[in-house]
Amino acid sequence: MSTGSQPRTNIPEFSVTELAQSLKRTLEENYGRVRVRGELSKVTRPSSGHLYTTLKDSDSVIDAVCWKGTVPRLSIKPEEGLEVICTGRITTYAPRSSYQLVIESMELAGEGALLKMLEERRKKLASEGLFDSARKKPIPFLPEIIGVVTSPTGAVIRDILHRLADRFPRQVLVWPVMVQGEGAARQVEQAIRGFNALKPETGKRPDVLIIARGGGSLEDLMPFNEEAVVRAAAESAIPIISAIGHETDTTLIDFAADLRAPTPTGAAEMAVPVRLNLLAQVRDDEKRLINAVTRLLLENRHKIKSYEARLGTPERILDLKIQKTDHIIHKMNVLFRESVNLRQSRLEKASVRLIHPQKLVDSKRESLRYASDNFGKAFIHLLSRKETLLTKKTASLIPPLGQIRTEKNALEKWNMRLTSTAKLILERKERTLEKASEKLELLSFENVLERGFAVVFSEEQAIIKDAQSLAQNQNVQIRFRKKGLARAKIIATENPPD
Repeated sequence: MSTGSQPRTNIPEFSVTELAQSLKRTLEENYGRVRVRGELSKVTRPSSGHLYTTLKDSDSVIDAVCWKGTVPRLSIKPEEGLEVICTGRITTYAPRSSYQLVIESMELAGEGALLKMLEERRKKLASEGLFDSARKKPIPFLPEIIGVVTSPTGAVIRDILHRLADRFPRQVLVWPVMVQGEGAARQVEQAIRGFNALKPETGKRPDVLIIARGGGSLEDLMPFNEEAVVRAAAESAIPIISAIGHETDTTLIDFAADLRAPTPTGAAEMAVPVRLNLLAQVRDDEKRLINAVTRLLLENRHKIKSYEARLGTPERILDLKIQKTDHIIHKMNVLFRESVNLRQSRLEKASVRLIHPQKLVDSKRESLRYASDNFGKAFIHLLSRKETLLTKKTASLIPPLGQIRTEKNALEKWNMRLTSTAKLILERKERTLEKASEKLELLSFENVLERGFAVVFSEEQAIIKDAQSLAQNQNVQIRFRKKGLARAKIIATENPPD
């Protein structure tokens, strides 16, 4: 027996590829379609659009893939930690010699898993503030247009329209949508955003929205738990009334809506008041208003009569006022006459004390004449004294005749100079006196009055020189040339122009 020969065996020999292909055929033939229950883990969706995840339970893990074209048709959104039942095919991935589940459909593994998912979603949206009461908008008291998002067929829309017609007919715009199944959530979201996109000036924008559907299972109501629908409701500028399912049913859109109604019929009742009740209330308010106005008029009438009794008739009040006015006028006339007489007396006394310019000139001229006479007498007296002194000196002395003649000639010259100087002084004084007289005559206020001017005196007989020294309503006296005197009252004063 040769040691270099190959050992003989009946085990078939495979290449790696052959073995991988054989395993692939075996798995796919024996496990054509399977339903696998497990918890989703490591959910990823790269740019290719395929979905990769793993399904696990307490002991095992299996890889799973959902191709890009299948993902949009899934009834639920795959999320980490969600317990689901996946339907699909088992296949192998030859490059890694691993097997995986190709997912064709996915559903929640029981109501408990669904409720767990909804609770986690509710907490997430609540943490973002989408359910805060501060975001809630008031429902208008009487909307002109009501928008309804629901199925166009079925009992829900009929109940809403019938209830609105009974209570208070309003214009209703229906945006038809699917309320369950694949694509329902997308249609509801588009309806909410579509109503909000309408411009107010079009006259078609609703004042309030009703989002409604009838009762159903938790799975049937799932479109109204979708995150996109809840966000659209929270972002709506139009107030929303949600009415999903029965009173015991609660969906996430109920938390985001501005008001939750237990049923679609209840939503219609919340949207509008009862017209007959409003009419009755208006009639009742009208009666109470009429009674209040009537009572107020009667009270005011009694008050007016009471005031009339205390005030008296208008004629009597007017007579008293006229009598009082007459008394005041009489008193003012008396005071005015007394004031005029007093001012006239003061003026006459002042006129007596005033010296006429001509008299003043005559007085000055007399004083000048007197001074001139005194000067002449004094000069003659001085000359006489000088002559006497000269005579005495001539008699007592025996001066030479030449000296005597010299002294005599000097005396005569002095006499002539003194006489000439005296005449010049007298002439100068006379001219000064004449000029002063002329100037005094010109400055005489009577001459000023002669030229058409007047003199204004205050009540204290002081001459008014400045308009700014006068006050409004001040009494003044005006004197004219022909012994005329007028009394006046200042109305206003003005500054002279610059």
